[in-house]
Amino acid sequence: MDEKDLTAIEEMMKHQMGILVEDFNHKLDLVVEGHQILVEKIDATRTELKQDIKNLDQRLMMTEARLDKKIDTVEERLTNKIDAVEERLNNKIDAVEESLNNKIDTVEENLGNKIDAAAKDLSDHRADTERHAEYKVSEK
Repeated sequence: MDEKDLTAIEEMMKHQMGILVEDFNHKLDLVVEGHQILVEKIDATRTELKQDIKNLDQRLMMTEARLDKKIDTVEERLTNKIDAVEERLNNKIDAVEESLNNKIDTVEENLGNKIDAAAKDLSDHRADTERHAEYKVSEK
């Protein structure tokens, strides 16, 4: 092998290395391009997700506001019902109390009259018994 052959081999090697470098650079360019496409897709997805989250947050706030309003309405309605029931029951209790007081007063008056009548009968009977000399009433 002489100098000419070595130069030819060296030239062939340089040529082959050039082809390999060019092929590698082409493939590297494809990887870089793919990477750039992925970055753009990730950015687009991030933007879409941010908007979706913002929309969901707005819907959640609207739902919370509606639920707060419903809770307030239910609370007011139930409070009114409870107040109405309380008033109705207080009125019934007052009516029952008045009715029972009237009955107690009537029973007390009737019993008082009966006791007074029994006392008068007993007094009359004692007086009648004492008019007869043969009977003597003793009190112990």
